[in-house]
Amino acid sequence: MPLKRKVRKSWALVVLLLGLPIYVIVCVNIIGLFDRPPILLELVIYVVLGFVWAFPFKFLFLGVGKSDNDI
Repeated sequence: MPLKRKVRKSWALVVLLLGLPIYVIVCVNIIGLFDRPPILLELVIYVVLGFVWAFPFKFLFLGVGKSDNDI
């Protein structure tokens, strides 16, 4: 059963305001455990991690920015 739009908006806000900062802190701390890689490799790691957090929530963010009249 798909989530209603209002519920999706609420969960999207929770994910962005709570989940994303927690994910960033965890990723930075894990990367900090290792010696610093070359700058380009570090950039690639952070870009990949940036896509990884959003991929599971793709369905949650679909259509959230549309107004009620656009449906």
